[in-house]
Amino acid sequence: MTQFDRTVEVALEPDAAFELISRPERLRRWLTVAARVDLRPGGRYRWTVVPGHSASGTFVEVVPGEKLTLRWWWEDSDDLPPGSSTVALTLTPKNGSTEVRLVHDGLTEAQAPSHAEVWNHYLDRLAVAGREGDAGPDDWAVALEPRDELTGAEATLVVLQEVLRGLTADDLQRRTPCHDFTVAALAEHLLGSIRSLGSAGGATMPAADAPGDVESRVADAAQAATEGWHHRGLQGTVSPGSTSMPATTAVSILSIEFLVHAWDFATATGQRLEVPEQLATYVLGLAQKVIGPPPREGRDFADPVPVEDGAGALERLIAFTGRRPSP
Repeated sequence: MTQFDRTVEVALEPDAAFELISRPERLRRWLTVAARVDLRPGGRYRWTVVPGHSASGTFVEVVPGEKLTLRWWWEDSDDLPPGSSTVALTLTPKNGSTEVRLVHDGLTEAQAPSHAEVWNHYLDRLAVAGREGDAGPDDWAVALEPRDELTGAEATLVVLQEVLRGLTADDLQRRTPCHDFTVAALAEHLLGSIRSLGSAGGATMPAADAPGDVESRVADAAQAATEGWHHRGLQGTVSPGSTSMPATTAVSILSIEFLVHAWDFATATGQRLEVPEQLATYVLGLAQKVIGPPPREGRDFADPVPVEDGAGALERLIAFTGRRPSP
């Protein structure tokens, strides 16, 4: 067996650096799409690092400001069975900054190169997050083409969170393009949809009145929902509310809601929305199956509006949902 061992300097005091490597709202700034954390020895964690790839295990050591040790394995790979490897992060103060040493033990010679590539990528982002507060969009998280409806939901969540991260308190009462909702009201509508669809997949969802800003509440709810669906699988039918539908349709709705409402939030607040063409194309295909053709009177979406020839997939998706795309 072998190990990966690297130290980076993080421009924060040790307590703040520990928050960056252990708290969901801080992990999302450099490492994860979403995260569940029970921060105590023996507590469990689940980190969706990129869509379709989640690490999970238990905490072994939790010493705030000093050390965090985890049992580490990838859910979608048999290469590292549960409990077979350990990741230890040790924090050492250095002139107002913190040296963070990451040691991943229990790797085989064959596994070491790929894990080194992953850890080097994210440790570089950790250093940026320590210096700037946020490492920015992770190319690895947004460049993937979804392999199924659940991966699509996680990929569109990445796009949504980038927009929600940019919201301010002054934005909450701005009008959105969605059914005359304000930003605050649209956030509550979205959270209600996530709770309903997550519960249909067997997830234990956060309370409707859970504290936090919009980005944190949506991220926590989406993490619970997608984790529930990972456990359940995409077979059979479910009944969100009073409507029975295929499980794949229920999860498809998450992707549609995440991406279309990301556009709504971005349009309301003047943010630029960056969506890979392959992801927008994928969600457009889901929308065409789930929403269906006009007439849509009395339904959740207005009839499609026309777009120019050569319009991109995102513009066609927005128009298909009855919204008028921005010029």
